[in-house]
Amino acid sequence: MIKKHQIYKKDKWNMMNVEVHGSKIVLTEITDQWGEESHTFLGRPAMLHWANERFSKERFDGTEEEWNAIMQAFSEV
Repeated sequence: MIKKHQIYKKDKWNMMNVEVHGSKIVLTEITDQWGEESHTFLGRPAMLHWANERFSKERFDGTEEEWNAIMQAFSEV
């Protein structure tokens, strides 16, 4: 069974979705700047490590509430 999670969706061009296939996690990021990019992780710790790098608090372009919501969504995957 595949479980789907939406990390965020700003509009139809800026979103991030995660699909869990057993222990494999497929993350798809769609941006108006870079197009569609997929990442495959072998387990939750690898995905969370990537998320902390990708959304480092120092470089995050948004409010603290937005950052907290994104990190909370990752932790619920």
